[in-house]
Amino acid sequence: MARDPKYGITLNGWERLGVSMEINAQDLPHLEAKRTQLAAMLIQVRELAAQQATLTASKQEVTKRLQTLLAEGRKLANFLRAGVRQHYGNRAEKLVEFDLQPFRGRPRTQSLAPPEGKGGKTPAKPPDTTE
Repeated sequence: MARDPKYGITLNGWERLGVSMEINAQDLPHLEAKRTQLAAMLIQVRELAAQQATLTASKQEVTKRLQTLLAEGRKLANFLRAGVRQHYGNRAEKLVEFDLQPFRGRPRTQSLAPPEGKGGKTPAKPPDTTE
């Protein structure tokens, strides 16, 4: 887990406060209603913390199952793409309908000499001998 909530310190403090207030209830009768309200909140928080832990475990199981299904689905999709490619052929434009790239050949290179302006020198013109 990346970050666990630190409820324990807070809850233990509330519990100790509630016990101390209950022991000294005769001295603090005007705070009795709030003490019982805090005791009820303590019970609710503990129930919610337990529920959160259960949901976290459930979330981890769901995530694991999701990852498994995604891996199986990817394998199946690749299998189906290969079947489509085998049926129609590598060059068929029909492959585009299945989000597949048809093989269209490689572009031809014109020559092995570097193109003009890319560091290569242009060949010198032969002298004009028309006179």
